[in-house]
Amino acid sequence: MKLLVRHQTVYRYAATAGRVAMRLKLMPVDTPAQTVLDWQVSINDAPLTNFRRNSYGEMETIWIRHDRLDHAVIVAEGLVDTRESHGVVGSPDSRVDLRYFLRDTPLTQASDGIAAMARAAPTGESPLAQLHALSAAVSDAVQYRSGVTTSATTAAQAFALGAGVCQDHAHIFIAAARAIGRPARYVSGYLLAGDGSALHETHGWAEAHVPGLGWIGFDPSNRVCVTERYLRLASGLDADDAAPIRGSVTVAGDIWIDADVRIAQAEDGVEERQLQRQQQQSVPPPEQTG
Repeated sequence: MKLLVRHQTVYRYAATAGRVAMRLKLMPVDTPAQTVLDWQVSINDAPLTNFRRNSYGEMETIWIRHDRLDHAVIVAEGLVDTRESHGVVGSPDSRVDLRYFLRDTPLTQASDGIAAMARAAPTGESPLAQLHALSAAVSDAVQYRSGVTTSATTAAQAFALGAGVCQDHAHIFIAAARAIGRPARYVSGYLLAGDGSALHETHGWAEAHVPGLGWIGFDPSNRVCVTERYLRLASGLDADDAAPIRGSVTVAGDIWIDADVRIAQAEDGVEERQLQRQQQQSVPPPEQTG
């Protein structure tokens, strides 16, 4: 399946910013489940060409502006050929020891309840079966409900609430997997939902490492291992570490942020890309986020 993506993020500053620094993880890499055919990232129409592989074997760059700036428009767009691999990502080129992904973070610290759920997951015949059972247990324990958690909500808080979104499901799965000694990490990317006609956002899921297979993608929010409808961007210990855009700004006053993602199954790439650009240009001004 060929997926055509245009991900636009607009930052506007009420007062002109004196310094802006951003870490960008917006450049996907090839895996057994995807091949990048064409991809570009730009800020204010200027292409970024200085992406480098990090210790995870993924691409990232740092963008810094010291002059006065009143807005930043970040666009990542391209074409990626995805394949059904039953969630198997394998073992990409990484300089990080697997034991690193047993490390807890404030967002992925397992509560007693999460640890008990993990220990109760049936082992079946293999570690993979145990992880499948664990993903199902997370789905059963935490209802998908938007608006009840934030990006700062921890796995323990969402589990106690019994509700959350994809980030919460992934964090709980990661916390539980690590609690039983399975290396796990957060993944950011995109998902072609439904028939592809709906508006999209970035999506988050989890990967756990299985001996002999490598990394396997699990999405408890949708009760599946990742499929060809998923496009992988970056990974990390948690959602903060894997975030496509992280930054800091020196500015007095409010900041407005608007993010818009368009995903389509590419049949006529040129026409689809033109349509995506037209749709995003018609997006209304962003709401104030404070």
